[in-house]
Amino acid sequence: MGDWTSLLPALTASERREVEAGLVEADARVRPLLQKTADYYWAAQVTNTPEWAVTESWPPELRRRAALAMHLEAATGSVPSALNYVVRSLADGVQDWTRADLLWCLDVAGRGWGYQNAADLELPAVIAGCLSPADLADLVPGLSALFDELATDHFVSAGPRLRVVTLLGDALDRATGRRVPSRLLHNGDEFGPLVRAGLEDVLAAPGVPELLVHCASLDKPVAPAGWLRGLDGQLATATEGAKAVRRVLEAFAAHRHSVHDDSDRLLRGLVWALSRESDDDATELLAKVTATAAAAPRHASGFPHAQRTAIAAVQLLAGRDGEVPVRTLARLAVTVKNKAVRSRVHTALARLGALRGWSLSEVMELAIDDHGLDTDGSRRTQVGPYEATVRVVGEKARLTFARGDVGLKGVPAAVKETHAAELKQLRDLVKGINATLAAERQRVESLLSEERTWAYADWVSRFLDHPITGTYGRRLLWETSADGRGWTAGLPREDNDGWTIAGLDGRPVRGDRFRLWHPLRAGVDETLAWRERVLATGLTQPFKQAFREVYLLTPAEEQASSYSNRFAAHILRYRQANALMRARGWQASYLGRWDGGYDSQATKIFGGGAWRASFHHQLVDTDNLGDYDVQYCSTDQVRFARQEGTTWRLAPVTDVPMLVFTEAMRDVDLFVGVTSIATDPQWADRGEDRFRDYWQTTVVGELTPSAQVRRDALARLLPRMAIADRVTLEDRYLHVRGNLRGYRIHLGSGNIMMEPNDAYLCIVPAPGGTGRLHLPFDDDPMLSTILSKAIMLAADDRITDPTVLRQLTS
Repeated sequence: MGDWTSLLPALTASERREVEAGLVEADARVRPLLQKTADYYWAAQVTNTPEWAVTESWPPELRRRAALAMHLEAATGSVPSALNYVVRSLADGVQDWTRADLLWCLDVAGRGWGYQNAADLELPAVIAGCLSPADLADLVPGLSALFDELATDHFVSAGPRLRVVTLLGDALDRATGRRVPSRLLHNGDEFGPLVRAGLEDVLAAPGVPELLVHCASLDKPVAPAGWLRGLDGQLATATEGAKAVRRVLEAFAAHRHSVHDDSDRLLRGLVWALSRESDDDATELLAKVTATAAAAPRHASGFPHAQRTAIAAVQLLAGRDGEVPVRTLARLAVTVKNKAVRSRVHTALARLGALRGWSLSEVMELAIDDHGLDTDGSRRTQVGPYEATVRVVGEKARLTFARGDVGLKGVPAAVKETHAAELKQLRDLVKGINATLAAERQRVESLLSEERTWAYADWVSRFLDHPITGTYGRRLLWETSADGRGWTAGLPREDNDGWTIAGLDGRPVRGDRFRLWHPLRAGVDETLAWRERVLATGLTQPFKQAFREVYLLTPAEEQASSYSNRFAAHILRYRQANALMRARGWQASYLGRWDGGYDSQATKIFGGGAWRASFHHQLVDTDNLGDYDVQYCSTDQVRFARQEGTTWRLAPVTDVPMLVFTEAMRDVDLFVGVTSIATDPQWADRGEDRFRDYWQTTVVGELTPSAQVRRDALARLLPRMAIADRVTLEDRYLHVRGNLRGYRIHLGSGNIMMEPNDAYLCIVPAPGGTGRLHLPFDDDPMLSTILSKAIMLAADDRITDPTVLRQLTS
């Protein structure tokens, strides 16, 4: 326990004797009942058993002393697991509690063990709720400190903690005359004190405290009819109620940090209160609250700031009119990592689409926020004598300032001093645009697993002229058709007649239907030609498209039918693998040494929501039983499921559309290719013996489809480089001729073997080692790694790193 015990007045010897009188006898009456009901401990509450019913006929004084005896057992005994209900049952109906009883109980609890189920605080909380303000007056400092400790304790079980906090908070409020209940907006997070300090008068207005208590009483995401009637009554009674609801929710939307479970409960009720208003401002606020509640800290992307609030708000927002709900939910569908919230977002979007006649994919497409940017991706604002410009450059939004025709470096000092609020709005705009850009890049890439086509007008407005999506759409390959049967590929080009696509011969190709180009549908010659064109024009695609890998079914997969084992039996560095899965939009429970934590399946939706892929992986135990950090995982099957109504049905891999199959397998190949221990350049120095066979086999193994595409990219890039005369591309290796010796770099793992004896060379290259060389895509880090190593080794006589030199001369 904490220091709250030192703030309590001392219990006199006579008071202690009076409280403890008869406890031994009462304890002797209770224990036989507990022994008789022992068989019920795991099947039912002890107090619900027939044997316990006899206590209902006990006189109040015996029940009082029995409750005190069980409190002593709960605080100091070894197994207090069922005593929450025992203490509460015995104390029920007892009225003549005294201040001495409370002091004695607090003293016992302060010297006890402090169990997770808070059984040692059940009786003190009950007694405090029965005493008068006069009896509690000199106990307020100690009770307040205990309340704060319990409010911030994340280890006590939610149910018992909430019950004790409620009883203690109500007792403190009676003793202090506090209008806003202590159990609401308490010190358990930063949000509670912030709101209390900033909105004190609003929260204490007549009827508002009662409204807040009612809002905090909602136990489920969907409010029952009776609860809503009570809410409407509270809103009618509290003249400032609607104002208080909005002010608290506005504060939360601006807070943007995680809140305590109690604050989450209150906010959930408040969003229901806000939903009773139908104006556009209420919709805008509900959208902001939804986005904030569903957002999560960077270091814990699966744990939303306020999960209960997010789940309720998502459903409420889906029932509102206008484009704001669609836009907000579409963005959340891409950014939210928490499974519970994300599934509700998808359900809400499907519901919106059904109401408006759109598919889920189209709902998300129509909802992309343009942030008020012009078609060229810019927005200009006058800030005092300066012109501020927010512009999308590449895939990032930038804020610049100019005075007249002269561009300025950085933010003018005058703007910082006299236009701080406007500057903050502009910076928030930049953050918002960058968040939309990141989500849109992922959404557009996901379209490669769908068989979607667009009419010309929709293609232009959604992918070329749109200030956000256009930064991606204008750098992608498209196909067009006039009859839906013959398709011709090209890159977007704006002529005098508007947008068209230019084929390999540079001529415009006309058609009225458009779709994204995928190498799976193209011939080998066409694919190679477009790769050459992309390199020749210096185009950097937002993601691999011309150089995209293709994964076709193998005979082994056709025979297995229900799964693919293509990427099974690899050893991955788990932290990096899990982070990469999440970055690619896969959802997975975290592995750990707890019940259910030894295996996991990462899942991702493909084909516009019609298909789901599952990538199974397991924890790899270490020899150190005291090490609870998961270092490695092993890979297993990839399975597919088809959506049928609201359920997923496992499907044979032969039934999976090839676009879905290739896109899912590409991701899994990425996980293995990037995070396998075989790609760790320092593994040979620190690797565990039990993984050595796997490592040695994989570092020189056959190339996967991703490595084969990497080889093709190198074949086109190397002739353009200064080291062209020193490199030779072989089947699995890039051979580099240095001035000291020769080297072979494996195109899959990036590992280096020195000639002539194939000694392993460990080099950890610095990022950005390819200089000004143009790369056609930036989502293959191994390509950059191999090029960086090749550039270094071609001039090995200039290497100064002592760790590398030592290996070269050994």
